[in-house]
Amino acid sequence: MSCRKLFINGSRCNMLYVVWMGNWLQSHVIFQNHFCSMHVTSPFNTSREMIPMEPRNQTSAFEFILLGLSETPEQETLLFALFLCMYVVMAMGNLSIILAISSDSHLHTPMYFFLANLSLVDFCLATNTVPKMLVNIQIRSKSISYACCLTQMYFFHFFGIMDSVLIAVMAYDRFVAICHPLHYTAIMSPRLCGLLAGGPWVFSCFISLTHILLMARLVFCGNNELPHYFCDLTPLLRLSCTDTSVNKIFVLIVAGLVIATPFICILASYAHIIVAIMKVPSAGGRKKAFSTCSSHLSVVALFYGTTIGVYLCPSSVRTAVKEKASAVMYTTVTPMLNPFIYSLRNRDLKGALRKLVNRKITSSS
Repeated sequence: MSCRKLFINGSRCNMLYVVWMGNWLQSHVIFQNHFCSMHVTSPFNTSREMIPMEPRNQTSAFEFILLGLSETPEQETLLFALFLCMYVVMAMGNLSIILAISSDSHLHTPMYFFLANLSLVDFCLATNTVPKMLVNIQIRSKSISYACCLTQMYFFHFFGIMDSVLIAVMAYDRFVAICHPLHYTAIMSPRLCGLLAGGPWVFSCFISLTHILLMARLVFCGNNELPHYFCDLTPLLRLSCTDTSVNKIFVLIVAGLVIATPFICILASYAHIIVAIMKVPSAGGRKKAFSTCSSHLSVVALFYGTTIGVYLCPSSVRTAVKEKASAVMYTTVTPMLNPFIYSLRNRDLKGALRKLVNRKITSSS
């Protein structure tokens, strides 16, 4: 049975999964808006008698100051235009891929199913950080409330972990397709694809919530200026005036699970893939396989090259400038480039995008 027929038979399951995931995302967006609008009484206040606080420092219990990428007004104007353009391109590219894959029955296969999930996660990851930064630049206000800061950090880690796991899942899909082509449809069944796509959502939710609970126990009684353009974990830990050893240990454990482990699995998968490709007798077959894999390896290099530098390198070699530059790469640049990387060398996806554009033009005329 062909992979296309297999997924047409499972189309009802895929539609139910998409509907459920859409409702889940909608509920999380509602939660984020509601939670940020609440007046939350922070645990980081003078109720802790063992840690006296001066009156000027009590504001750090309720808000942080995001210093952003630059403090020069001229540079901020340029950054606003640059990031606005990147965000628009990112949104149009990822949403176009999702619409093209969902509207073309020829693309209802495991590879494009995971690609649509990756595009959705990339869109959410960039939307969690870039619009807030643009608003801060526009209104000349860099403050963010304690509740919004934790909420932003939760969704940042949630979608960041999802991104890492999905890239590894896509590598496994290519490994099965190239190394075990005769058993591909049997291995990559709709049930397994649903588990590989849905499982990371539950796993990411648990890990991100644990990060927030561990962060909520910390006290911030000193400087409340965050040298970043969004609420990230490592800069926040540096601002705490209490013991953060538990948080740092958990960061290392999670980084090993969601960054190092997927990266090693991807390298192992592509080592087997390269060996299998070299055994292909026809030059055309080798070229097509290398073309598909090279696009995925480009995403791997961009994403893991920056996240490993932030979360696995020693703190002695990290600086605020390097962390912000790396964050721009994996929260904005990589989600913006992914649609181009996957579509430029993919004839089927380019055809689906062309049909989608032609259909919109025909319907509007």
